[in-house]
Amino acid sequence: MYILKTSASFDSAHFLAGYTGKCANLHGHRWTIEVEAGRTHLQTSGEKRGMVIDFGDLKEAVRGLANAYDHAFIYEIGSLKETTIQALNEEGFHMIPVPFRPTAENFAKEFYDALKELGMPVIRVTVYETPDNCAMYEV
Repeated sequence: MYILKTSASFDSAHFLAGYTGKCANLHGHRWTIEVEAGRTHLQTSGEKRGMVIDFGDLKEAVRGLANAYDHAFIYEIGSLKETTIQALNEEGFHMIPVPFRPTAENFAKEFYDALKELGMPVIRVTVYETPDNCAMYEV
């Protein structure tokens, strides 16, 4: 198997609703998305001959995901009062509601699915919540 790996990082805030530890409080992370893409064979014709995928295409897709979440407040739909959401929106905060608990595990699957949807030959996505702690998703 031929495997390429690239990564991109973003800063954002989140909290875990219904959690009893420190992460129940609003806090931020420097998230890193690490993506491995691979194939059992290399492309055999055209300008991408000898490649799994063009590194530029893979990097652009991963950086696009990171940029979309950068400097945002990510929250699980239904975890905040509507008046809170309205007040934060009125203040102009960049907020991203997600239909899942914003954990590294769920982000790993979310990013995997998003890259697959773009046609990337993804085999694994690792999401670092801190430099020492990560979650991986692969099929």
